[in-house]
Amino acid sequence: MALIALAADKGSPGVTTAAVALSAVWPRRVLLAEADPAGGDLVYRSAAAHGGPLDPNTGMLSIAATARRGLAPDQLWDHVQPLSGGLEVLVGLGISEQAAGLAGLWPTLGHAFSSLADSPHAAADVIADCGRISGDTPAVELFPHASLVLLISRTEPEALARVRDRAAALAGKLHGGPRGAATLANPVIGVVLIADTGTAGKLASQVNDMLVHAQTGARVVGTIADDPAGADQLAGRRRGRLDKSLLIRSARKVAADLYQQYGAVWAASAQANQAHQAQQAQHVQHQHPGPMQGHAGAGT
Repeated sequence: MALIALAADKGSPGVTTAAVALSAVWPRRVLLAEADPAGGDLVYRSAAAHGGPLDPNTGMLSIAATARRGLAPDQLWDHVQPLSGGLEVLVGLGISEQAAGLAGLWPTLGHAFSSLADSPHAAADVIADCGRISGDTPAVELFPHASLVLLISRTEPEALARVRDRAAALAGKLHGGPRGAATLANPVIGVVLIADTGTAGKLASQVNDMLVHAQTGARVVGTIADDPAGADQLAGRRRGRLDKSLLIRSARKVAADLYQQYGAVWAASAQANQAHQAQQAQHVQHQHPGPMQGHAGAGT
């Protein structure tokens, strides 16, 4: 399974831009889910594949009624819309008040998101934009189902202090307490820095040392370029070669590094889950044979 949840502690460090950029270059089929209880942004900044606007009523809002009756992973596709570039998106809520319709359903969504990679019909990883997670946001209920929780942070001292403290708090919630670098637990808590490309490498090393020293249970997994022009291109507000932008080039490296490190584990997990599901199906069929099987058995 592979649910990758992106979030930030405070402010606007670029979670949505990072989520879209990583989804655009992800090496497998991917579903981008706008899972921010405060509301999504893509309906305002991106066009649908048909050239018109995205439908704000198809996505997280429409899935609420379905999820109350149970949610099979493949049912997610019934609520997905393609963007103009082909990226498949589960559009977020319009306003925070609509989050009441998802009350109690976040663990159900988390399970469906994480299980989509195991689907025999339309498998995909899910990258979930969870927005800001300070306070009691229900989006954190997705995290126990995730393979990775990525905290997005800029590099000002106050932002780095907040991401350190948020990582430690998440480690306590998800892992039962702080851990050092040698005892990372699942889901892995990673930090992605939004940084100037000239100083990104040095900053990543320094911040990683800080996270390890503070026993946060997190580590820096990559840097994405602080590239406003590239972000405008990604949102369709500016023309240009998006694939040549610093934003996309850096996102491609982060995606490749993550998949190189964790992809084999995710694939093995998916295969194991599929085998388990097949065994369960065979067991059910053996215990409850169909009408023809039962009739044949009665006649012998």
